[in-house]
Amino acid sequence: MRRSVLIRFLGLSLAVALGAVIATAVIATYSTTEKLQGEIDANTGQLQVDGEIYGQLSKYAADHPTWSGVDKLVHELAGKLGRRVAVLAEDGSVIADSARKLGAAPDLPSVPAATIDVRNSGGAKLAGISSVMNVYTARKTIAADGAGGFVTTATAIPPFIGAPDWGLTEEEKQKQAELAQQVADCYTAKGRPASLAQTGEAVPQVMVESTQSLAGARVLEKPGLDAKDDACYSPGLYAPSAKAKIVNDDEIRRATACLDAARINYQIINNVGGLKSLEPKNKADFTDKFVDCSTQARSQALTPYVAPPAKLYLGAKSTFNVFSGEGLLRTAATALGVLLIAALVMLFAGRRLVRPIVALTGATQRMSNGDHAARVPVSGKDEVARLGHAFNDMAESIQRHDFQRKAMVSDVAHELRTPLANIKGYLVASEDGVVPLDQTLVTSLLEETGLLEHLVADLQDLALADAGMLRLHPASRDLSELVEQVVSAHGPAADTAGITLTAAIAGPSLAVVDGARIRQALGNLVSNAIRYTPTGGHVVVGVRPVESGGKAGYNLTVTDNGAGIAPEHLPHLFDRFYRADVSRTRTTGGSGLGLAITKHLTEAHQGHVTVTSSPDTGSTFTIWLPA
Repeated sequence: MRRSVLIRFLGLSLAVALGAVIATAVIATYSTTEKLQGEIDANTGQLQVDGEIYGQLSKYAADHPTWSGVDKLVHELAGKLGRRVAVLAEDGSVIADSARKLGAAPDLPSVPAATIDVRNSGGAKLAGISSVMNVYTARKTIAADGAGGFVTTATAIPPFIGAPDWGLTEEEKQKQAELAQQVADCYTAKGRPASLAQTGEAVPQVMVESTQSLAGARVLEKPGLDAKDDACYSPGLYAPSAKAKIVNDDEIRRATACLDAARINYQIINNVGGLKSLEPKNKADFTDKFVDCSTQARSQALTPYVAPPAKLYLGAKSTFNVFSGEGLLRTAATALGVLLIAALVMLFAGRRLVRPIVALTGATQRMSNGDHAARVPVSGKDEVARLGHAFNDMAESIQRHDFQRKAMVSDVAHELRTPLANIKGYLVASEDGVVPLDQTLVTSLLEETGLLEHLVADLQDLALADAGMLRLHPASRDLSELVEQVVSAHGPAADTAGITLTAAIAGPSLAVVDGARIRQALGNLVSNAIRYTPTGGHVVVGVRPVESGGKAGYNLTVTDNGAGIAPEHLPHLFDRFYRADVSRTRTTGGSGLGLAITKHLTEAHQGHVTVTSSPDTGSTFTIWLPA
């Protein structure tokens, strides 16, 4: 991670994201576990309890045209079952809530447990009344021999108009009870023991011993429609209330009007438990429109007699709400914890990252103020460390070039001062009459002027090379011919110094070069060799084909047997105004710019120049040029 800032930031981001995920998981797990455990611990038979609450409230809605007075039933159910019960209207207003009695929090669950709507309940569908009757008929009570009691099965279908006790007046209830007693006595007299049992309806129901008794037990069942051929069966046993007939008639009227308008074929079935029912004539007539007409008719017919739809809420808050009370505080605490951890991690990492950047900024400002010795401490191997190394290298290069610039200015001033001083001295002496202005003096002055001209020309060449404006005129030339020209031009100087100057040529060596510039570069090397070779020595200028870096080319070499050059001077030989040992120079005509100019001219030809030397064995300067 210390090798890359990118990887470091990626790791930090993943760490923060992991912390956020863990915090979210903790919140979700805590809240979910807390609520689920509370629900489970409250009652292991919660589903049965909720079903009973729903059934009781549905029966109340079926028996009352409004929810007025349901508070008593809600509090009774809450006190009996230990379950918070709340009934809300469709607009969200509270009809009844047992929260105060149970000491529960006022917050409701996020979603209702059920919607109580007896007008649109499946058991009240017009075409399904017969199925409702069959459910009541098939409901059985089983009691073990000698148990002396009955256990009734629960039904999830609320009491609708098809139930035998829906809408009964007190007078109707009395008549139903008397008729039930008569039917039970009739069955008992015929050898089938029967009794009256409270099965949840408003009147006792007749329970008759089954003709298919199970071994070891008496099976009592409620006689259904299949018992109407029995002598004891009375048609009034399951007769609906007068109110049920009114609702049924209104329902049939509304449904038939809707079906007639939709041109759907239907048939009316009479005597379905004393009520009427609609069925499609053909299978193709049973469409969505048929169902819609039946459903709307039932709902509109029941509206004046049953309570309006309401939402049933059971239990305490069932979901964790981050924007309410406890949830908001818990979420805020967790968020602050995550932010604190992220801030600490980023602060620690950020300080380590910013520290070298701050140091780099300070060093840059010091350098802009003229302190070229400014450097930054560097540690590590990441991108910031590499930036620090690059800055230090840049600062080192700027400082070195600045030093070279100052040294060059000083050297140029020194080189110009000497011939100018000589010229001025001779002219002043001639003016004062000390030295006669004869041919000898004029020749001396011309030599000094030539030195100045040569120095200015060298400086101009370097300036053009630095600016990238050094002009070349390449053409196909024979390098062997150029070597012979250089040897011929420097022959008189070598003879004067007592040095043997020769050329070593193997044959034609063609290359595309600027002949004048190559003669200048090679001439600078020969001049230096003559200057630093003692009397009696020899200098050899040669050319031979050779490859460099996989490219064909030629080596132009200048070899002498002079005193040589110490190893510490070799890296600086091509610097401007650099002299390895001024005291060992044969003449004083050098400007100190020849080798620097040779280097620039060679590189302008896509070549390079090198030197090999050791003390007391001589030196070899080599110019490589591409063929």
